[in-house]
Amino acid sequence: MMRPFVLALVAVIAGGADVCLAQSNPLSAGLQSDYRTIRDYMIRAAEKMPEASYSFKPSPDVRTFGQQIAHVADDQYNLCSPVKGEVRKGAYRQLESSLTVKGDLVAALKAAFAYCDAAYAALTDSSATVMLKAQNRTRFGMLNWNLWHTWEHYGNIVVYLRMNGLVPPSSEPAKRS
Repeated sequence: MMRPFVLALVAVIAGGADVCLAQSNPLSAGLQSDYRTIRDYMIRAAEKMPEASYSFKPSPDVRTFGQQIAHVADDQYNLCSPVKGEVRKGAYRQLESSLTVKGDLVAALKAAFAYCDAAYAALTDSSATVMLKAQNRTRFGMLNWNLWHTWEHYGNIVVYLRMNGLVPPSSEPAKRS
């Protein structure tokens, strides 16, 4: 009689481990979720834009689409390296000043996000409050800065996509399973 109850209790506890972790780290869990969303939108947008449109810019005084992608990739390193306790190995705008081809830019963007993945994954509500003295920000503050900066440039990229007749990833209909 007691055995089914114990088995049911174990199943509930095991199944709720992720929920418990998110509840014990609600700030970092929310930031991590938002990061994964914008990371995926950015990569899909970079993949979606045709190679010929990587040199497109809506007006002469702004970055090309390719430069936007490179800028976002550069800043993944610039903003996540302090959180990881590292110093960026390349120059501040290394990717933006050196890459122009879609294949290279998509690969660089994916690598840059992969670099940041570890910083976001390691964040807990407790570690989020650690001050990064050189930046005068907490770990959470640096990763939040990276998050809103990436969303800001995604907003630019939405315009570039729309002006090229493409639907941005965030506006695509949900896929049915």
